[in-house]
Amino acid sequence: MKKIILLLAFISMITLQSCTVHEEVVTPVQTTDNDTISEVLEYTVSFNSGNNYKRLITFNRPIYTSDMVLVYRLDNNLVNNGTDVWRQMPQTYYLGTTGELDYNFDFTNYDVNIFLGANFDLNTLSSDWTQNQTFRIVIVPAYFGNKMAIDYSNYDAVVKAYNLDDSKIIKNRN
Repeated sequence: MKKIILLLAFISMITLQSCTVHEEVVTPVQTTDNDTISEVLEYTVSFNSGNNYKRLITFNRPIYTSDMVLVYRLDNNLVNNGTDVWRQMPQTYYLGTTGELDYNFDFTNYDVNIFLGANFDLNTLSSDWTQNQTFRIVIVPAYFGNKMAIDYSNYDAVVKAYNLDDSKIIKNRN
């Protein structure tokens, strides 16, 4: 009886040994996303009571809900070594006894709304703050947004990080 049990155990081991699983190793393929691009739009805007101190800018095509939109305002009073100074929005200016002025924006998949806000009557605001204000809108695809550590408050750092060409900026006027 012991020999039969030993023989069955030996046959079982041979049988079980032939049942092997071959796992296929899948190596991820590195791809380059050639159709996802960052772009910059530039608009010069004048704010007044007629447009309710806001400007709606519509994109040529919808952006993805995961994309980032950054807006920068050209500070006409600042130049650094002959270079324009762009400030990331939102921005708040304290105008002494006049009050507080805000440049702000919101966006959807289809547009950006740039607007002024204040704790005083905007009709009393100097035209230096409302007329011919230049903004740059940077659309950053989500594909890139999580890939790099960037100081988004620095327009020049954003342009460099996303390899944007200032000569190809789409410029629009009021």
